[in-house]
Amino acid sequence: MGQTPPRSLDSFEPGPLDRLFKSLRARKVLPHLKPGSRVLDIGCGDGLLFQMLRSKVREGVGIDTALTEPVERGPFRLLPGRFPDDLPADIGRFDAITMLAVLEHIQPPHQPPLAQACYDLLVPGGRVVLTVPSPQVDPILRVLMRIPGLFHGRSFEEHYGYDVRKTPGIFSMFTPLVIRKFQFGLNNLFVFEKPA
Repeated sequence: MGQTPPRSLDSFEPGPLDRLFKSLRARKVLPHLKPGSRVLDIGCGDGLLFQMLRSKVREGVGIDTALTEPVERGPFRLLPGRFPDDLPADIGRFDAITMLAVLEHIQPPHQPPLAQACYDLLVPGGRVVLTVPSPQVDPILRVLMRIPGLFHGRSFEEHYGYDVRKTPGIFSMFTPLVIRKFQFGLNNLFVFEKPA
């Protein structure tokens, strides 16, 4: 997910647009999570998704390469590391796995194993809910990053022009429930369900 130096939770200082974009993506996820779900958030950052999900999620585990230490906040736990290699062996299964603006950072050879790991960690009927920006977003982000303090674009250097159309094929072992553009076509929402 990132080559960025690891950080503690206190050192996450997103710009105003970083937080806005994360919040808009998280709002798209909310309707696709069942109440009382146990959720794994890959690329969790500072845990914003769990802050927004407080009333809907029973338990949440986040993992991010930019964290240096585990963080516990009630029913939510954020772990440093790379998915799936750095998850504890006894992590259990999840009702949903979220990845918000993560897949475009994963190189093609690692995408099918990532999808398989999601499949293995989900309960039957569990869902993968992910967002992926359209490639035309990259030039816009380059401009925004030039404005001091507005947008940090953590790990932006890892964008390689991910082809959004390949997403259903990567998650072919799942049943697609939602494939939809949002934010004026600049972002994409995918919801896949593991067969029961």
